[in-house]
Parts: sequence; structure tokens; C-alpha cells
Amino acid sequence: MDNVQDPCNLEANGDARRVQVSDDSLWTSTSTCRLSDNQRSVYQMMGGGRAADVFLWKQRRLSFGIIVVATVAWILFEWSGLPFLSICSDVLLILVVIQFLRAKYAALQNRQLEPLPELELSEEMVNNAAASFRVKVNYMLLMAHDITVGKDFRLFFKLVAGLWILSTIGSLFSFFTLLYIGAIVSITVPALYNKYKKYVDRYAGLVHSKFSTHYRVVDENVISRLPRSLSKDKDT
Repeated sequence: MDNVQDPCNLEANGDARRVQVSDDSLWTSTSTCRLSDNQRSVYQMMGGGRAADVFLWKQRRLSFGIIVVATVAWILFEWSGLPFLSICSDVLLILVVIQFLRAKYAALQNRQLEPLPELELSEEMVNNAAASFRVKVNYMLLMAHDITVGKDFRLFFKLVAGLWILSTIGSLFSFFTLLYIGAIVSITVPALYNKYKKYVDRYAGLVHSKFSTHYRVVDENVISRLPRSLSKDKDT
């Protein structure tokens, strides 16, 4: 009777399968948080073009050059002790003189220089930037109004916490160091994410799940108990 199996073994195997299925579903549920849209690539999300090529290191020389320039600028601003305006003026002066001498030398040698790209802002670009800036400024003014008149105490609490965190970070790093860190992060993180997107999304799902759990506890015990407004409307 080889086909007869022990019911205990069947039950144990069934429990093991249920545990495995539950673990897989838990892993799947925690890994659903993705930092990008799966329908589009990172290159498409960054708008394509030359800027995306630079950020994704498709033009390695230019990307590496940005890191070198940012590093040299950070060293000049942080360790030289010279004022910001003096360094900018000296750099622009050197660039203008080099370009002028290069053009004169090419004219003496009867050679034609490569045409420089024309830097021009289109009217559509300016209008779009102004419209986007206007919407953001109006939103910030509306938030400032609500905080000033005491309409939303929760927003006031979040703003104070955010400003305190920024103040703490600013006390640890100088302004130019923060700019340098931002430049290095912006030129390296997109390329690394594009290369290790699958693993980053997986661990981002785990971190998001844990963070959501802790935030839910804080929201239920602290933030939700804060009044929306400190002043109650009186019956007229």
C-alpha cells in the first residue's frame, strides 16, 4: 500500500504550505512600494535628453567632470577662505580671458572656431516656469496664513518639527557643504537606482511598511489628538 500517506504528514505539509504562502504574501505586500513607475524607465521619468544622459552616466566624461568641478568648487569655497563673490568673479574673469585669447589666436591662424551654443530662454519656458512658481508661492502663502491665524495646529506642529530638523542639519554642515552633498547625490543616486532598481524597490517596500506602522502609532497617539485649531468658535 504505497499510495497510502500518513494524515499527520499531510497536515504538516499543508501547514508548511500555508506558512510559506503567508510569508510570500507578506513579502509581496511589503515590497509593493516602488520608487518609480514600472510602466516607464528611469530615463523616461527624468525627461530624456542630454540631462538624463548625464544623470544616468550615459555620458561618463561629462558626469565625471561635474563631480570634479563640484569637488574643486567645494574645496575653494570651504578651505580657501576667500569670499564667495571674489571666487565667482575670478573664475568668470579667467574663463572670459581664455575664451577671448582663444578666439584671437584662431583668427591669427585663419582657423574657424566651433560655434558656441546660443543660450536663449523661450517665452513658453518662461511662462511655464512663472506659472509653476506662482502656484507654489500661493500654496505656501495659504499655509502661512492658516498657521498664522491658528486654523491648523497640526500643520503648525509639523512645520515646527521640520524647521527644527533643518536647523539641526544646518548646524552640522555649512551651506556650501550641503550644496556639494546635494550635487553628488543628484549625480550618483539616479544612476545607482537605475542599475539596482529591483533591489532598491524591494527594500524600500520593507522600510515603507515599517515606517508606516510607526507613523500610524505616532499619528494615533500624538498627532490625531492635537486640535485643529486652538481657538474654538463661539456661538453667536
